Amino acid sequence: MKRIEDFKSIIDRYEIIFFDAFGVLKTHSGLVPGIERTFEYLEAQKKEYYIVTNDASRSPGQLAQSYHDKGLYAVTSDRIISSGMLTKEYLDLKVNDGIVAYLGTEDSAHYLESAGLHTLPVRDINSTNIDKVNVLVFMDDEGFDWCEDLNKTVNLLRKRTIPAIVANTDYAYPVSKSDVGIAIGGIAQMIETIVGKKFIRFGKPDSQMFMFAYDLIRDYRTISKKQIVMVGDTLQTDIIGGNKFGLDTVLVLTGNTQASDYENRISATGIVPTYICDSAVLGPDALNL
Repeated sequence: MKRIEDFKSIIDRYEIIFFDAFGVLKTHSGLVPGIERTFEYLEAQKKEYYIVTNDASRSPGQLAQSYHDKGLYAVTSDRIISSGMLTKEYLDLKVNDGIVAYLGTEDSAHYLESAGLHTLPVRDINSTNIDKVNVLVFMDDEGFDWCEDLNKTVNLLRKRTIPAIVANTDYAYPVSKSDVGIAIGGIAQMIETIVGKKFIRFGKPDSQMFMFAYDLIRDYRTISKKQIVMVGDTLQTDIIGGNKFGLDTVLVLTGNTQASDYENRISATGIVPTYICDSAVLGPDALNL
């Protein structure tokens, strides 16, 4: 574990950079100040980069647009690899008919509908259509009633022997500098315990997420894992996931892990990044070097 003062040295050391999204590029209050410089330098050095995110709430195009709306135009849809993409691929292969019930927003469902699937929010599942539900997907922590719809979810899974897919494995996410909110992965974990069934998970820290990205890159160029680095703010997803897949990792202190307690968290979890850096932001003079 090595302390890095300037993120520029990370970019110079690797051919491909994997970035987590929330807590690395953006926070509850918008883009991390100065992150645009990082992408300007990446472009200037002709370095490849991808946003590897557990955000399954929107399609890659919609996620890219959210960056454009904030003024970061370097993040395009072809640079986004999301757990929602893995979920959609699974449904394309495994679900041929029936209803895909979901917990989440209409935007998250629209992404599934683009594959020709018949989606229905859990709130609309009733006695007349429950037998047609062939899969349940946990997409987002918004878009449903946390009391009524979570109870309906529990009873759906008790009555139907169907696969349940967790498209975002995050347990929590920062809602302010000091507070977190419960993410859909945390909700899924609770319901999994209640119904006593094992769910299918897509997203970090599972290796499928990294293999999906790795295979995508190897389709058009020769690359080794030693040439890729994973940059994240969360030990239990970004860092352990990258470590397990054989990538070097960088823990940044702009999101879930703060400068005041990162040493304690690393010691408590035993999850050790290759590097630690205050942020993924380059210094103001980086582009002049």
